[in-house]
Amino acid sequence: MLPKKNRVTTKEVEKIFKVCPPNGEEGKFVVSPNLTFKYFKNDDREKKISFLAPKNVAKLAVQRNFLRRRGYLALQKTIDQFPAGVRGVFIFKRYQDDVLVLENEIKNTLSKIN
Repeated sequence: MLPKKNRVTTKEVEKIFKVCPPNGEEGKFVVSPNLTFKYFKNDDREKKISFLAPKNVAKLAVQRNFLRRRGYLALQKTIDQFPAGVRGVFIFKRYQDDVLVLENEIKNTLSKIN
């Protein structure tokens, strides 16, 4: 699990969704087959990234929490490679609990950001 200091708070998630409109004026988003990454760059040196699993992906809270944990597990290997000051949220588009697939999608997302 990612340390709490490296995860986005609820207020920051709301800000990310407000800043990231569909036309991409200030914030940006990167789309992959299983994940969408909405983010913006801040002047801070801290990287804060979280995972969201909506109810249309997994009905039960147990399954949504499982997806989030798998996402954090996949993110741990590449969190150091993200640019400083990134505040973002990975949103699951479909149920994918394979860590290797999630790692590859996070790496692809990382290459598009840099």
